[in-house]
Amino acid sequence: MAVNDRNRPVYMISVAAQLAGVHPQTLRTYEQKGLVTPQRTSGNTRMYSQADIERLELIGELTSEGINLAGVIRILDLQGRLDERDQELDDLHKRVRRLADRVHELETRENVKSLVRARDLPPVLRRLP
Repeated sequence: MAVNDRNRPVYMISVAAQLAGVHPQTLRTYEQKGLVTPQRTSGNTRMYSQADIERLELIGELTSEGINLAGVIRILDLQGRLDERDQELDDLHKRVRRLADRVHELETRENVKSLVRARDLPPVLRRLP
């Protein structure tokens, strides 16, 4: 499933609650506490995405292990920060690879120019840029 598909709001609260294995009122409580933020239709109906359902499942796992909602909030916050750092790291790795490719390209170009300038080449080849 593509990232955009995971974030598309498709489930009404009753379906989301059933998928997450909780009561709809629990979802309202989670929303009040900032644990989940469903999108809203123009008629103000809560709509949950697959990403929301996965988050709700994680919340359920954590609370079933005895972690209270304050702890869950803290864990989710830290996970979000970790995900952001992972993305930043991936972006930096891509940038380093692009720079390394550029350096290699410039070195190759310089090596070719050096060969062309070599004294033992015929004059016609020494004039190449």
